[in-house]
Amino acid sequence: MNLGCLVATVFVLQLLFNVTALPSVVKIGAIFTHDQKDSSTELAFKYAVYKINKERLILPKTTLEYDIQYVPKDDSFHASKKACQQVKYGVQAVFGPSDPILGQHIHSICDALDIPHLEARLDLDTEAKEFSINLYPAQSLLNAAYQDIMEFLNWTKVAIIYEDDYGLVKLRELVRSPKSREIEVNLRQADPDSYRQVLSEMKSKEIRNLIVDTRPEHMHHFLRMILQLQMNDYKYHYLFTTFDIETFDLEDFKYNFVNITAFRLVDAEDVGVRGILRDMERYQPSGNTILNKSRVIQAEPALMYDSVQVFAVGLRTLEQSHALRPANISCEMEHPWDGGLSLINYINSVEMKGISGPIEFKEGRRIQFKLDLLKLKQHSLVKVGEWRPGAGVNVTDTAAFFEPGSANVTLLVITILEQPYVMLKSRGNFSGNARYEGFCIDLLKEIAHMVGFAYRIELVPDGKYGVYDYETGEWNGIVRQLIDKKADLAVGSMTINYARESVIDFTKPFMNLGISILFKVPTSHPARLFSFMNPLAIQIWLYVLAAYVLVSVMMFVVARISPYEWNNPHPCHTESELVENQFSLANSFWFTIGTLMQQGSDLNPKATSTRIVGGIWWFFTLIIISSYTANLAAFLTVERMITPIENAEDLAGQTDIAYGTLDSGSTMTFFRDSMIETYKKMWRFMENKKPSVFVPTYEEGIQRVLQGDYAFLMESTMLDYIVQRDCNLTQIGGLLDSKGYGIATPMGSPWRDKISLAILELQEKGEIQMLYDKWWKSPGDTCMRTEKGKESKANSLGVDNIGGVFVVLLCGLAFAVLIAIFEFCYSTRRNMPAERRAAVSTPICTDSLQGISQSVQQQQQQQTQQQQQQQPQQQPNQHQESLCSEMARELCRALRCHASSRRRRACEKCSTHVLGYTPDNPTATPLNGMRSQRSSLGVPTVELPPHVHLHHHAPPPHDYDGT
Repeated sequence: MNLGCLVATVFVLQLLFNVTALPSVVKIGAIFTHDQKDSSTELAFKYAVYKINKERLILPKTTLEYDIQYVPKDDSFHASKKACQQVKYGVQAVFGPSDPILGQHIHSICDALDIPHLEARLDLDTEAKEFSINLYPAQSLLNAAYQDIMEFLNWTKVAIIYEDDYGLVKLRELVRSPKSREIEVNLRQADPDSYRQVLSEMKSKEIRNLIVDTRPEHMHHFLRMILQLQMNDYKYHYLFTTFDIETFDLEDFKYNFVNITAFRLVDAEDVGVRGILRDMERYQPSGNTILNKSRVIQAEPALMYDSVQVFAVGLRTLEQSHALRPANISCEMEHPWDGGLSLINYINSVEMKGISGPIEFKEGRRIQFKLDLLKLKQHSLVKVGEWRPGAGVNVTDTAAFFEPGSANVTLLVITILEQPYVMLKSRGNFSGNARYEGFCIDLLKEIAHMVGFAYRIELVPDGKYGVYDYETGEWNGIVRQLIDKKADLAVGSMTINYARESVIDFTKPFMNLGISILFKVPTSHPARLFSFMNPLAIQIWLYVLAAYVLVSVMMFVVARISPYEWNNPHPCHTESELVENQFSLANSFWFTIGTLMQQGSDLNPKATSTRIVGGIWWFFTLIIISSYTANLAAFLTVERMITPIENAEDLAGQTDIAYGTLDSGSTMTFFRDSMIETYKKMWRFMENKKPSVFVPTYEEGIQRVLQGDYAFLMESTMLDYIVQRDCNLTQIGGLLDSKGYGIATPMGSPWRDKISLAILELQEKGEIQMLYDKWWKSPGDTCMRTEKGKESKANSLGVDNIGGVFVVLLCGLAFAVLIAIFEFCYSTRRNMPAERRAAVSTPICTDSLQGISQSVQQQQQQQTQQQQQQQPQQQPNQHQESLCSEMARELCRALRCHASSRRRRACEKCSTHVLGYTPDNPTATPLNGMRSQRSSLGVPTVELPPHVHLHHHAPPPHDYDGT
């Protein structure tokens, strides 16, 4: 039983082994054209099969056997017959051919029979092919790599030279501009017979950037045309689409500094690749080479080698789970090979590293690879970066693209005539660079001597520095020339800003500056009729007037309330029953205004409360008058000038004075692109103002300023130069921004860093400052301006300056009111008889408002009672009123503004309200006696406030003091 189980197990294992194992021989076919016979591509195919069979690392128990067929080029019928012969032979995969037309026919046969077809050629058909594996990178990815290079090099104008319609289809995506910018693309078809004509056209149009797609066998002729037309200097840049640029002789181009760039698939510097290439050299038969003379493998042989490696790896993966049956099929059979679908799927899933870089497929298309970026230098082509799908270009040596030449190189320097930077010499007959003088000319001489280059100066055609036009999407002026690489350097008052820096390069700034306002010198301020009001702000004048009214009214009220301001008008008549208050409403206003005018008056407050009001008012007037006098002196000593504008905010807030900038300059760009509200408002004004406020030159802007009602916004350095030479012009306000002047170069220029170092060295030595003093502050050119020093404008005093004195005044008035109320209450209670004080000693105060309303009724009742009394003995007063009611009645009488300043005062002799009083004449009523007595004196009888009393046991004082 156990023996039977053992036999069965061995049988099953043997069966499984036979099912999963690959055949000992796997046949593959390859098709080449006749011109590829014994070529490097065929040799690479043979070497790949040889290496797999010899090393046994990938297929240890399987041998690859190949069948090679040669077909005429462009003969698809003959190629189909050869392919059917290989199918009948039993091949399980077909490699080649490299011809695109033949490749399409071979693929149709393989697709119909489910035979894997491996190619190493460029296929422009973007549709997925089920039984095709292509190791050549997709053209869409290659176009993306070319676009990334153009963007990195900041190309805006490029020519694409292709040899046939196939090349046009290949590069059609480059006609479209990249997403980030617009590129002007010129398409030209050229074969060897028309190379000279097309290149001459590019030279005449000053197109310096060319993408060249030509056949490898015609490359030598194209390079020779470049040399003959002298298009081989540093101004030109050639981007070749071939992967085999290293196989061409570029000896004649190494020392002319021409820019030649290309990609390669095979990284010959990789250790593993170098080992494979050494093995290829040992394998290749005598007279036939896989590598060229420079020991570099071309792209097509490398891809053919990798395609065989990919097929072998796919077989090994298939072996682990499936059996590979022989392909017993033919082109005449209707049924395809049943093992082809599994095999193509395993090949499509291969991920490996070949000599052409990382390999990965998706639907038969290669999606993973690496392109080395090559740049021609003085000795050879060197790797300066790489490109990967999804990652884009990574340039590791940016300076290699723009490596400076020798000192014999003559650079074209463009500039603009502008004082004092670049000027034409007024005397003498000069030519060439000797025609120019100025700050930038002297600076350029120093830099050229330090860096080591010759130069030729030319003026920019349109006379503009350069501004971006949003409507056309184009730059003008100097910036346009540098973008197109029509010049190497640009010197002058070239402002460094973000917009320009994004399309060209700048050196370190050699001068720092900002935008300022040029305006005509203001005239002297004529005297104004009401200039005496300038020392104080208008609100202070209003506050002083309000304080005057408030203090006057407060003095009147406090004097009325306080009993100590009621005095005997006739001190000699000690028995006089009249008292007088000197602070009537008119006198109160007179007292206040007399104090304010520092003249005083004959009115002197006597009560504590009124003295507090007067004292605090005197303190207030002391501060106000002193401050006014001091600031008035400042206004009279400072020369006032008519300055309608003092800063940018003043300009933005008015429309009478026009203002503008230089047309197509950085100042104009600053206002146009500014996000600050004030500057945005100024830009809207300048943009819509008619006639235009923009001027083409500084000279025209200066003339408009001198004509009046115009302010010119310009760089501070140029403004300083103009102001030094014209005393009728001045600078208004400070700097609106901060920026610098630099020397402009094309994007990525090699001269930028060297010139920057020279500028820094000149700054450290102080030579740039010396040049500045030479051209800005030359004694012979500056005007003799009568300096009056900085105008220290006297400012009106406001609330922030003297507002505290008003607070002190209000606090003093409030304190005076409290004292007056205290005096009023104290006097009222003190002058009340003892019996009354005892009667009201307990809190029997009724409502104050009720006491005021009852005061008049009580007075009438008292008069009626006095008239009805006929008995000499006064009966005790049975009516008792509260202290609050009596005080309210007295306050009401005291505050009667229309009453006389004289009042009758009461005393205990004649008062009918004093308990226990007996008059001297019992037959006469006290009231009649009082009237007869006052009549004889000729004094009108006016009712005295009840809170003022006379006592029978003491004579009245000359000045009433409350006793």
